[in-house]
Amino acid sequence: MRRIALLPPLLAVGLLAATPLAQAADTLVFCSEGSPAGFDPGLYTTGTDFDASAETVFNRLTQFERGGTTVEPGLAERWEVSEDGLTYTFTLRQGVKFHSTEYFKPTRTFNADDVLFTFERMLDKNHPFRTAYATEFPYFTDMGMDGNIASLEKLGEYQVRFTLASVDAAFVQNLAMSFASIHSAEYADQLLKAGRAADINQKPIGTGPFVFSRYQKDAQIRFKGNPDYWKPDDVKLDNLIFAINTDSSVRYQKLRAGECHITLNPRPADLDAMKRDPKLRILEQPGYNLGYIAYNVTHSPLDRLEVRQALDMAVNKPAIIKAVYQSAGQRAVNAMPPSQWSYDENIQDAPFDPEKAKDLLKAAGIAEGTTFTLWAMPVQRPYNPNARLMAEMLQADWAKIGIKTNIVSYEWGEYLKRAKAGEHDIMLIGWTGDNGDPDNWLGTLYGCDAVNGNNFSKWCDPAYDTLIKDGKRITDQAQRGELYRQAQQVLKRQVPITPIAHSTVNQPMRFEVKDFKVSPFGLNSFYGVSLEK
Repeated sequence: MRRIALLPPLLAVGLLAATPLAQAADTLVFCSEGSPAGFDPGLYTTGTDFDASAETVFNRLTQFERGGTTVEPGLAERWEVSEDGLTYTFTLRQGVKFHSTEYFKPTRTFNADDVLFTFERMLDKNHPFRTAYATEFPYFTDMGMDGNIASLEKLGEYQVRFTLASVDAAFVQNLAMSFASIHSAEYADQLLKAGRAADINQKPIGTGPFVFSRYQKDAQIRFKGNPDYWKPDDVKLDNLIFAINTDSSVRYQKLRAGECHITLNPRPADLDAMKRDPKLRILEQPGYNLGYIAYNVTHSPLDRLEVRQALDMAVNKPAIIKAVYQSAGQRAVNAMPPSQWSYDENIQDAPFDPEKAKDLLKAAGIAEGTTFTLWAMPVQRPYNPNARLMAEMLQADWAKIGIKTNIVSYEWGEYLKRAKAGEHDIMLIGWTGDNGDPDNWLGTLYGCDAVNGNNFSKWCDPAYDTLIKDGKRITDQAQRGELYRQAQQVLKRQVPITPIAHSTVNQPMRFEVKDFKVSPFGLNSFYGVSLEK
C-alpha cells in the first residue's frame, strides 16, 4: 500500500525552494542540471532530455536492468531471432495501460499498433504524423536504423516482426535505448485530428512508472506516480519533482538543506565536504564516458590533418585534468573508455609538444593569429564538470602556438542544435555510452551516418566507415573486436577529435533515499526508489 504524500502534488515553486523536503516520504525531489528541450525521446540525444521523458514517462520493448547493462524484457515479454540474424519477432506484454491525464483518456491497452506507430514515424519521412510534426529523429538515423530496418509487420494484436537488411549485432540493445520509447498510437491519432501533433513533445503519454503533470522551463518538472503501472512494485513514490538549476553550487546547497534528495554532477571541489556530511552519501563508480574536443573538419583550415595534429599536441592534458576534474578524472587517449570491450590498448597520444605544433602550422602556411571559435558547454555533464574552465585553459594552450580562440556558449538545447548544424569551429562535448556496444561510440559519434547528428567533427572517412559497419554485421565478438580496433587506429591517425578525460561518476544523495542505482549509461531512473520517513 502506498502512503499518503506529505506535500500537495502542485506545491508552488517558491514554497518548494524554501521548505526542506526530507520529511515528505512519498515526494522525491531531484536537483537536475538543465531544462529538457522536450518530452519526445525520439527527438533527442542527451541525458537531460532522456531523464525527463524516457526514464519517467515511457517504456521500451526491451530494457536494461537497473544499474546494469544486461537487457531484459520490457513491453515485449519475449523475442525470437532467426538463424540468419535478420528477423526479430517480439511477443508483447498484455494488459499494459497508457497514462490517463486531463488531456488524454485511453480507450484501450498497449498493443502492436503502438509499436508500429512509434517506429513507422521514424522510418517513413512521409508518415502523416511526421509530416504534421515536421521533425527528425537524430539518434535513430545516427545509428543507421532508418536504413537497416527493411520492414516492420504486425503479426497479431500482441506480436510484431522486424526484418533487417543486414545483421545488427546490437539490435536488441538498441531497442532498449531511450529514443526507442513506445508512444500511444491512439493519442497520436487524437493529436493529428486536432491539428496539434507537436503536443506529443510537450504533453507526453506513455506507459512508464511516472505520469507527466506539468513543466515550467528552467524551474521544475512534476510527475505523479503511476498507480496502474504494469510493474506495481517499481512505483514507490507518489510524486517526483525535477528542480532545475544549472549551478552545481546551488544544487549542493539545496541538497544540504534538504530541499532536494538527489543531485548530480557535483563540483570536484565539493566532494570532500559532501563525504564528511553525515546526512549525505555518495555513490561512486568508474565513468563509462568520454569528454573530448571535436574539430569541425568542414571548416578550413581544420580540414587539414596537420592543423588538427598541431592543435592536438598543444593540449596540456595533465594540467586540464588536474584543474577541471581534480581527483575525479582519468586521462583519455582513445575515442571510447577502457571499460568498453574491443578497446585498443596499443593506442597512444602524440607527445605534448607545442614547439613541434608551431612548426606544423608554419609548414602548413597557417598565419600566426589565425582565429577559431571554441564552444564551451553551458552545463555540467558527467564527462565534463567545468567546460568553461577547460575552454579557458585550451585558449591559453593554443595561444602559445599562435592560434587565437573566441569562447562561445549557448543555452544547452541551442548549443546542440547549432552544433549539429555545423556552426562551430571547435567544440567541447562528450558522451556516456548508451548500450554497452562499441558501435554506440564508434558509429554514433564518428561514423558517416552521424555527420548531421552526434558526429560533431563532421568527419566521414570511407575506410573507417567500412570497418565499423562490417563490425555491426557479424555476431562473433572476437571478429567484431578486431574490426573495431582497426577503426580506432584510423580515427586516432586522422585526429577528428582530441580525447581529454574519462570522469569518475559521483552521485550525491541524502541518506533517506533507498535503492537508487547509478546507471552506467549516465541516466537517472527513479522507479524502484523509495524514501524513509
